[in-house]
Amino acid sequence: MPFPRSSGILLHPTSFPSRFGIGDLGDAAHRFVDFLVDSAQQFWQILPLGPTGYGNSPYMCYSAMAGNPFLISPDRLRQEGWLEEEDLWHLPEFPLDRVDYDRAFGIKMPLLEKACQNFRQKATPQQQQEFEKFCHSKSYWLEDYATFMAIKGAQEGKSWHQWDEATRDRQPEALEKWRSQLSDEIFLHKFLQFQFFRQWSELKRYTNEKGISIIGDIPIYVAHDSADVWSHREIFCLDVKTGEPSQMAGVPPDYFSATGQLWGNPVYLWKRLEKTNFKWWVERFRSMLEYVDVIRIDHFRGLESFWSVRQGEDTALNGKWVKAPGEALLKTVNDKLGKLPLIAEDLGVITPEVEALRDQFEFPGMKILQFAFGSGPGNPYLPFNFYTRNCVVYSGTHDNDTTVGWFDKLPEHEKLGVEAYVGPISPDGIHWDMIRVALSSVANQAIIPFQDLLGLGSDARMNVPSKAGGNWEWRYREEALNHQVSDRLRMYTETYGRRR
Repeated sequence: MPFPRSSGILLHPTSFPSRFGIGDLGDAAHRFVDFLVDSAQQFWQILPLGPTGYGNSPYMCYSAMAGNPFLISPDRLRQEGWLEEEDLWHLPEFPLDRVDYDRAFGIKMPLLEKACQNFRQKATPQQQQEFEKFCHSKSYWLEDYATFMAIKGAQEGKSWHQWDEATRDRQPEALEKWRSQLSDEIFLHKFLQFQFFRQWSELKRYTNEKGISIIGDIPIYVAHDSADVWSHREIFCLDVKTGEPSQMAGVPPDYFSATGQLWGNPVYLWKRLEKTNFKWWVERFRSMLEYVDVIRIDHFRGLESFWSVRQGEDTALNGKWVKAPGEALLKTVNDKLGKLPLIAEDLGVITPEVEALRDQFEFPGMKILQFAFGSGPGNPYLPFNFYTRNCVVYSGTHDNDTTVGWFDKLPEHEKLGVEAYVGPISPDGIHWDMIRVALSSVANQAIIPFQDLLGLGSDARMNVPSKAGGNWEWRYREEALNHQVSDRLRMYTETYGRRR
């Protein structure tokens, strides 16, 4: 689906300023939306919003459909009466520029538990009815997710495939026992989802009323240690005896890694999915469209063919390409939900078959300016080679270095090549030069990571692929939302015809 000429900012909610150590859905989120309005932007792109597991990656979540409870704003819970003012006193000092996940979780979890306890004791009949209505509306995934998280807590965080056999295999007697023993914990996880979706829905409504659409990210794969895989083992490639992935997802050697990327997620049993008329995928898209306006399919390439690595491999080198029924899936989703507003992340090893699948459904692909230099004028990421308007141009993505960090690390001859294209580096910095190139391009949409807008270096990078720790931590300071930045961005946006 082609989009009108427009632009937006890429920023994940964990990066908002907050006195609780991690960005949340409270006042800072609303101020960011106001900044988008002042800057004449039409889109806010986020990363996946799910509950993160080990490593805090939003691409490895405990559920493909649940929300991250640590994005819940305690200040909003206090405003609704589920916390008292004194509950929020005596907070520790947190780093202003980074998320300290362990400390932030240690502070927020007791607050969330107390809010839940107060809800159970004080909720009016109308509030209780609203909660029950929510639980019913999310019944496809909520009961399994809440049970999964409660059992996981009782099992000291062990992955589901390491639980006792009866629980691992979801034998009815075992599940009934756990649901009886952990009823309070299960209620807590349902309550947290209730509050997450209340706060997110309010923020989305505020955002849409300001004329801004939200682009959400849907990872093509889900984490092995997730409620989805535990609850729907029949649609994943798993070892029948152990529950471990028998075929793992990844990509072959590429720009980011000489040995490829071995993600560890189980790949899908697509034949089983086809027999269900892709029910799980349809529900996943349906869930996403309840809280975003546009969906970016991460690793779209995997819907045409996917890289499959057998169990026991340490790298992705020895994988193989396997055909996927992407056309049948997308036709089914369109039939069930209508023509979807999708963006195809078509980076990496892209074949004519992948391009044909993308173009058949008129999905815009992605162009990354950091990939455009160093290989001559035939590089497809150079703006003059954008052969179609139906694409989205980025200065970089969450997996790239910031523009300033990227440019600083280039060899001198490549820096000269960049300057030959964009012109002499302006006094305001290479980041504004690249923003101008993106906004002036023919691409219908241009998305700029917020770090690039601020001209930050590599210490503000969001993610280094294949790096085990230290990712997803960057946060901006409140003073970053200033008129000097918004005025300049608005000027470029208007100059290049991207203001509606």
